[in-house]
Order: sequence, then structure tokens, then C-alpha cells
Amino acid sequence: MVRLLEPMIPALRRYARALLRDRSAADDLVQDGLERALSHRHQRRADRDARSWVLAILHNLAVNRMRQPARRGPHVPLEEAAEPSQPPVQDGVLQHRDLLRALDNLPDEQRSVLLLVPVEDLSYAEAATVLGVPVGTAMSRLARGRERLRQAMEGEVVPAEMPRLRRIK
Repeated sequence: MVRLLEPMIPALRRYARALLRDRSAADDLVQDGLERALSHRHQRRADRDARSWVLAILHNLAVNRMRQPARRGPHVPLEEAAEPSQPPVQDGVLQHRDLLRALDNLPDEQRSVLLLVPVEDLSYAEAATVLGVPVGTAMSRLARGRERLRQAMEGEVVPAEMPRLRRIK
């Protein structure tokens, strides 16, 4: 079979180059076609021309290769693919979960001020009125709450709430 295929190689290369219009892709196609012809030689009918059988194999391989980009999309080498086309979704979900968990771990007075001022968009004075505390206290709680939340989100160890001091007279 090899002696039968060897004289066909120049004609196969011409046909492959005409189909694909790319020299290296055509040579790969011819190699794949010859490999397929050798591995499937038992399927060739003895009464048919070997040249037309091998050309049919080459043609079918070429058609499959030309259809591949439509099915798979264009080939982009890994070096050229700098970033994924879409940002990963799980990062945002994990950050949201961590934020809610950190918010739950805040003391009640800091959490309530954090929910009123940045989330509900109340002014300091309005938040202080809602909580029934002076404006300065609301601002102080907000600052401490933001700092603890930042520490928790950055993975820093958040110290436990300082115990309140008692007045002794």
C-alpha cells in the first residue's frame, strides 16, 4: 500500500494547498490523509481507483478542518489570550458573602449606623436622630464600624470589643 501511495504525494499536496491556501496546513492535511488511508486500507474496494479513494479521504478531512473554526470559534494562542472574556462571577459572590458575615460580626451600634448612613443614605444628623444619640457619637460609631469592616474584609484580625469602663465613685 505504501508503494501505491508514495507516487500520489505530489498530487495530494497540490490539492491540499489549493483547498486550504496554507502550505503548512496543507502538509499536515496530506500527512493526516496518508495516515488515515494506511490505517483504513482494509476499507478500500479493490475495484476502485486508489487515487480517487485517497483524494476523497483528503477532501473529507479538509472539509472537516474548514468547518472546525465555525464549530469551535477562532483559535487564539494562550500567549495572546491576556484576560478571560468575562470576569469570574464567584469572586463577587464570595466578597458579598464575606461582607455580610463581617457586617454580622460588628457590634449592634456600629452595624446600625453603617446600615443607616452608607446603605440607607441618611445624613449623620438623621442617623443620630433615628438612633437617639448625639451626632458626634453616630460619627464615631460609623468610623469605628468602617474600620472594623475594612479590617475584616482584608483578613486582619479584628480585636474583640473593648469592655466598657465602669465609673466608680
